[in-house]
Amino acid sequence: MNAIPAEAQPLLRVENLTIRLPAGFDRPYAVQNINFELNSGDVLCMIGESGSGKSVTSNAIMGLLAPSIRIEAGSIKLKGTELIGQSESNFRDMRGRIVSMVFQDPLSSLNPLMTIGDQIREVFDSHNVLAPSERQARVVQLLEEVGIPDPERTQHQYPFRLSGGQRQRVMIAMALALDPDVLIADEPTTALDVTTQAQILRLIREVQQRKNIGVIFVTHDVGVVAETATHVIVLEKGQQVEQGTPDDVLNRPAHPYTQRLIASVPQLRTDQAPLSETQAPIIVARNVSKTYTVAATSLFAKKRVQQAVNAVSFELGRGETLGVVGESGSGKSTLGRLVMKLIEADSGEIIFDGQDVRALSEKEFRPMRSRIQMVFQDPHSSLNPRHTIGTSLTVGPMAHGMPEATANEKARALLDRVGLQPSSFDRYPHEFSGGQRQRVGIARALMFDPQVIIADEAVSALDVSIQAQVLELLGSIKREKNLSLIFITHDLLVASQICDRILVMRRGSVVEVGAPKQIFFEPQHDYTRQLVSAIPGISRHLGAAA
Repeated sequence: MNAIPAEAQPLLRVENLTIRLPAGFDRPYAVQNINFELNSGDVLCMIGESGSGKSVTSNAIMGLLAPSIRIEAGSIKLKGTELIGQSESNFRDMRGRIVSMVFQDPLSSLNPLMTIGDQIREVFDSHNVLAPSERQARVVQLLEEVGIPDPERTQHQYPFRLSGGQRQRVMIAMALALDPDVLIADEPTTALDVTTQAQILRLIREVQQRKNIGVIFVTHDVGVVAETATHVIVLEKGQQVEQGTPDDVLNRPAHPYTQRLIASVPQLRTDQAPLSETQAPIIVARNVSKTYTVAATSLFAKKRVQQAVNAVSFELGRGETLGVVGESGSGKSTLGRLVMKLIEADSGEIIFDGQDVRALSEKEFRPMRSRIQMVFQDPHSSLNPRHTIGTSLTVGPMAHGMPEATANEKARALLDRVGLQPSSFDRYPHEFSGGQRQRVGIARALMFDPQVIIADEAVSALDVSIQAQVLELLGSIKREKNLSLIFITHDLLVASQICDRILVMRRGSVVEVGAPKQIFFEPQHDYTRQLVSAIPGISRHLGAAA
């Protein structure tokens, strides 16, 4: 690879970048005429919905485009060297050393069969950097720099033994191992809870300032943009529709698409009306507990007991939306599965419509299961890829005795109700976007005419505009059918928008329950205050709601 000039110039310059998509896609170009510059010390945020071209642009810089996608025109210059047309061997030499990338899902990006330390050492091995005796010490140093606890021990762990935030820190350590000039972070905090997200954002800022590197931050979280960006680019369906400072783009958006995007961001609500207390609650949980026994990590280690849910009590009113929030590992999802009787509680009572379902056998509970349904976080993995949407919607009700013709008619009607075309009935999950698949998940839950729906992180991976559509859909269906909703989420702003009350969990226990206004403006527990303060851009929301 040619020597990189040292004269003063942007670290990265992208000019008129145009990338063509294969025939059969909904548009001819992934991106068209994209232009931007990145300098040392800059944090350039790219925002836009899924399919806007953010990740394709990042992959083009890294030389990681799929073979079916080709760069048709434009220029990508990294420290003065043109990247378009470079050989794969030149890109391999550049990756990690000059430009590195942190991907959205570290679990799928890390090798499950290699220890954390071996995967970081592989970066030094592939570039023949440092003597073998020095690599071990550098691995521990990198893990320590990104805030991994007990790095000497953690380097010998496999990815599945680390939390989501710790895995993301490992990815950052790998990306920074060779001190690159440019770091590309592609949605690195999307699936993380607010406190872990705040830690990762703080870590990236500290590294960027300490090393004076340029950072490209791909995100759909406007709060992240407000806290991190020095410059913002807005992409819509491959077109660069707006760019400017965070203050200009977020507070004075000029393009209609940017205006719609900003308007879709969940806002703090302060107008919650008190719920009617004339009806008996649909669900009453009393002192519900669940303990897991965690297997030993080595031959000489002891098994560990983990209290997933600890004496949790709550009530869910008829027609109420109860939010359940907290960090990863707080017990939110376990609580939802206990209520669904997908797992058995160790103790306590779960009274559903006047009957203690915990005391029932699976056979006794089965006829009641249709009255309480679940919408899962990842509709792609919860839908059978070999089944049409129609089959996925009708197989359950038909197993409960619904005639096939009735089930088919009801499924088509519900697909229309959730905003999908009638032709969706005969299509397969891979033919739909994430937001559309989530609509299918909602339709599937409604096939049984349930009294309660448990939504487990149902919108956490969606763009803000799609998220707003799904939340509006859930709200309208809830009002129409007088549904009760348990809404499990790590996004407190979303909880504020949709929930009547919020239950805050920490390490399996409930630390606070209250209306959203109280939770955000007058939190009683230190942990709740910590969660609220960790929300990216929270000062903007509190100021707007005041």
